[in-house]
Amino acid sequence: MNHLINNINEALKCGGIRKSLIDGQFGIEKENVRVDYKGGMARTPHPGILGDKFHHPFITTDFSESQVEMITPPLRSVAEVHGFLETLQDVISENLIDELLWPQSAPPLLPHEEEIPIAKFGEKGIHKEKYREELANRYGKERQMLSGIHFNFSLTSRLERKLKHAIKWNGDSEKFRETLYLKMVRNFMRYRWMLIWLFGESPVADPSLKMKSLKTGIKTSLGCGNAISIRNSSGGYRNKEEYYVDFNSLDSYFSSLTSLITAGDILSGEELYLPIRLKFIPETKQISHLEVRILDLDPFEKSGISKNRLYFTHLFLLYCLFKEEKNSYQDEDQKIAAKNQDLVSCFGLSPDLFLINKNGKSVNYKGMLDDLYFDIKRFISDSSLNNNELYLTAFKEVGDLINYPDKRKSFRLKERVIEEGFINFHLNKAKQYREESEMSSFRFHGFEDLELSSQLLMKSALRRGVEFNILDRSENFISLKQGDKIEYVMQATRTSLDNYSSVLMMENKLVTKKILGANQVRVPCGLDYQNVEQARSDFDLFEGKPIVVKPKSTNFGLGITILKENKNPEIYRRAVDIAFEHDASILIEEFISGREFRFFVINDKVDGILHRVPANVKGDGESTIRELVEIKNQDPLRGRGYRTPLEKIRLEEAEEMFLKEQGLNFESILEKDQLVYLRENSNISTGGDSIDFTDDIHQSYKDIAIKSAQALNVKITGLDMMIEDVKKPATMDNYAIIEMNFNPAIHIHCYPYIGENRKLNDKILDALGF
Repeated sequence: MNHLINNINEALKCGGIRKSLIDGQFGIEKENVRVDYKGGMARTPHPGILGDKFHHPFITTDFSESQVEMITPPLRSVAEVHGFLETLQDVISENLIDELLWPQSAPPLLPHEEEIPIAKFGEKGIHKEKYREELANRYGKERQMLSGIHFNFSLTSRLERKLKHAIKWNGDSEKFRETLYLKMVRNFMRYRWMLIWLFGESPVADPSLKMKSLKTGIKTSLGCGNAISIRNSSGGYRNKEEYYVDFNSLDSYFSSLTSLITAGDILSGEELYLPIRLKFIPETKQISHLEVRILDLDPFEKSGISKNRLYFTHLFLLYCLFKEEKNSYQDEDQKIAAKNQDLVSCFGLSPDLFLINKNGKSVNYKGMLDDLYFDIKRFISDSSLNNNELYLTAFKEVGDLINYPDKRKSFRLKERVIEEGFINFHLNKAKQYREESEMSSFRFHGFEDLELSSQLLMKSALRRGVEFNILDRSENFISLKQGDKIEYVMQATRTSLDNYSSVLMMENKLVTKKILGANQVRVPCGLDYQNVEQARSDFDLFEGKPIVVKPKSTNFGLGITILKENKNPEIYRRAVDIAFEHDASILIEEFISGREFRFFVINDKVDGILHRVPANVKGDGESTIRELVEIKNQDPLRGRGYRTPLEKIRLEEAEEMFLKEQGLNFESILEKDQLVYLRENSNISTGGDSIDFTDDIHQSYKDIAIKSAQALNVKITGLDMMIEDVKKPATMDNYAIIEMNFNPAIHIHCYPYIGENRKLNDKILDALGF
């Protein structure tokens, strides 16, 4: 068996293995202490707005009530799991009141030990509280406030099958899987000091921090030599003694673990503070994944860890899988590995660091580090990972740190702490990251390719503890699950609340008009056409009248042209052609004067109203319209494809035609403060601006919007209404509904250009019963 596993390098010659090597499931668990704006540990309960910490799948507490724990689900890429973690950071930061997330593994200013609150989980979680109380007695509460990052990793079943086939393994599949994971663990334990040397980020602690010695029980200050990671040192988050378990087989592992528990050395497997853990499927002895536990929080990263650091950690685990083992992993090997961890943790910043080699001799670290680095480099070449830019970039960054050790962030951290003080430096970073979270609050990091409305719905689900799964990424189709309840949602607002016929009625603007008209709701007068030549020839019917030419079935303002003057037959005919490019039937309607408003209706209630200002620019007396558009499009809130609150302004045929009617073109220079509209229609999707009017419109218009939704029997709709004067009651002459949309965007109401966030993502979850 071991012979086969040691020959696993042969599998790297297989093209299928090379292409699948980075396949995996990735997860992160991260702890941050909540602090006040003076850098003291927050003594408030876990924020209720973040949900029930006992049941929440993503946000809970660790040892203390003041210590937030973030948990990502298993995801298929490093980029996704890093993005999910950063989004968790954003969501928690945004919902903390007068508090911040402490960005350092070493704790902030702590109160007296008895005032550090153990996490409370209610009656159902009383066993969790009792376990934490026992840990407090054994290790002291201060030690439990050391925080870090756990990186979870598992091979995909597809890659496991490919590896098994490549080495011609015909035995038990589960036994093969155990052997793969145990080999990764053994080699990780041997070489883990490298990760601490590279990525240690807790070189100092605040002088006020004193922790109980696990040997004498006396409280002393933390610190040792040229420390790089106090958290990983013998004085950090460790057991009272260095306990060794047998990783040569799974049976041996369980046997040695049971012996420690029986002897009273540890309470359970969770109390064995190993650098890496085997994790198991509940109620079975089948390995689910590995948990890397030695990564400190990086104070220079908002999320606590960079993507490059995660890519290298994954690369390191793969190297451990394929690295040949000359001997079995015995107690003496474990003692050497543990000694090297302590040496690096306490003296990792020293150029005179000495480590213990495999022969038990003390040697300068540089030779061992170089050997390990070049061995990983050979693995990269053998596995063709040197063709993967993401992993290669991460490896090159590591090479730079090895060649120039002073570039490690721990050096920069010590310098900043000397300049600003331990508390002030980290407190300033915490404030900076909160501001960054607020600036990117509309994003779900790692999933920016989804429409923004979908991202916002997922963020709301994340905060509430509603699990979600992306079923079809290109269609923005997700499932939502909480307990036994499950719902399917497409593009954030296509839900089970609406029936198919209602959606079809909203999609068909002619049918919508007829139904609304029959219910005494005013709609524009006009004609419908199925023949392009007939529509083109009817210019004389509309000449000199303000009209709207639009496809019968469309969304996002596509194919719509508004002609205020309508005196040019050439422009009229081109508007007809554009509409027919988007549908086989079109409508030509009277133009309704007034301002356009988008009413968002959910379950017979108007939850948001926006005035959408058409795409526009304001002159500066020097720049052309084209240049002004380029400047306005630099706003970070503007993007493409409904992934930002506002869309970039386009300069295409519709804009050119509208400017032509005003005697302008893209190269026209506007006078200072001259406001020019580039379109008549005010869709956000065509570069318009959004202004919230929910509280400023007469109730009669909201009643009409609800009546219209009920007429079509729809629960979620975006209804567009033209209104002459929002303060005057509605009459049959001063408003008209021009459109109802079956999948209206929610992000424009959540992040208006001007006005209040109406939190429609939360309200959709409310409507769905979550």
